[in-house]
Amino acid sequence: MSDVIRVLLADDQALVRAGFRALLDSCDDISVVGEANDGEEAFRLIRDMVPDVVLMDIRMPGLDGLAATAKITAEASLTSVRIIILTTFDLDEYVFEALRSGASGFLVKDTEPVELLQAVRVVARGDALLSPGVTRRLVAEFAQRAKEPVSAKKLEQLTEREREVVALAGTGLSNEEIGAKLFLSPATAKTHISRAMIKLGARDRAQLVVFAYESGLVRPGWLG
Repeated sequence: MSDVIRVLLADDQALVRAGFRALLDSCDDISVVGEANDGEEAFRLIRDMVPDVVLMDIRMPGLDGLAATAKITAEASLTSVRIIILTTFDLDEYVFEALRSGASGFLVKDTEPVELLQAVRVVARGDALLSPGVTRRLVAEFAQRAKEPVSAKKLEQLTEREREVVALAGTGLSNEEIGAKLFLSPATAKTHISRAMIKLGARDRAQLVVFAYESGLVRPGWLG
């Protein structure tokens, strides 16, 4: 990633895109490189431009944000592209499915401008956008109804320590907090997280949180 974060906007409302563009382009470290009004156009532009971050509306005509996210995350040449889902409702099953597909996080559309800018920067760094309260509520709400339950074989790939670390990540703890709880350095916690992600084929930490709930490593009642 270059010093300037390249962002693509995908939303069927021109006024929404204009508002986001004005805000993002006002920052020296962020540049809007393209706009799309549906998922098909977004996918074409993303394949051509390979932006750092995509702000993807979940509900668009034709190919919606969920289907577009699945197409993007399945494309080997687009593994560096990070997707933030935009939604009107925080407890939205489509958002859960997008996180499951590999989106790095989500924002409700009435998010404060400063939070939107922070989200773009967080995701561009390669971190998952995991608002501890809202994201965990969303995942807990829908993970138990998953169409494709996590197989026991996937869980067996993890060492006992990796399971502990994934479970703690699933409750929203940072590497520093996980390290403190397990008497590990943050770097060691991060190594366990990275290894677990590779074994599970998780695109980023958001998918790891979904896995933690779907596999039963974290129970909905554990929410703080």
